[in-house]
Amino acid sequence: MATRQSVDDCLEQCKNALNYATDQYEEASLQEHNNVGTYNQSQLMLEEAYNDLDKLLLSANEQQREQLHRMRLQIQQMQNNMILLNQ
Repeated sequence: MATRQSVDDCLEQCKNALNYATDQYEEASLQEHNNVGTYNQSQLMLEEAYNDLDKLLLSANEQQREQLHRMRLQIQQMQNNMILLNQ
């Protein structure tokens, strides 16, 4: 079973990745991809956070799974937005 601290740490990591990705997404949409390096880095951070969520979901209880699932949906939405902006 996942500890409360491990879930909180994972959610915090995800929030940080989402905040960074949101900043990079907004900047990229204004500058038309002049920040490719940091944009790609933010996508990598999102992917790592997503993978960590998946691992933690395996040992989470029902309430924790709900929290993690909501965060996973937010990460997926940001990933989709970033991919569409790249096209």
